[in-house]
Amino acid sequence: VQLQASGGGLVQAGGSLRLSCAASERTFSTYAMAWFRQAPGKEREFVTSISWNGGSTYYADSVKGRFTISRDRNKNTVYLQMNSLKPEDTALYYCATDRVPFGRGGDKDRFDSGSWGRGTLVTVSS
Repeated sequence: VQLQASGGGLVQAGGSLRLSCAASERTFSTYAMAWFRQAPGKEREFVTSISWNGGSTYYADSVKGRFTISRDRNKNTVYLQMNSLKPEDTALYYCATDRVPFGRGGDKDRFDSGSWGRGTLVTVSS
């Protein structure tokens, strides 16, 4: 599965952005999906994930209540709505699939060996 993330940009603190991750194959709809991010000079970190059917979602504590993950299986696309953005949210955001299909998405380590797209840069100014 090939993934393409988009929607990044420059936004002021307190603003919003919506990221999209489009998959090249219909089989995408059977995989749990996740967003990760990597800030300059820092390790990659888990942001959020969603189960293959959209019924379960998981969030890092740092984004709970501000970010929302969703998916449209008919469009082979997963979204990340980011509200109340902070300068510390500045990072390259990546989407990834689970290692195997039909997962709940709760084990973030499984995404390490899934498919990854190129990142989209989010910059939040103070």
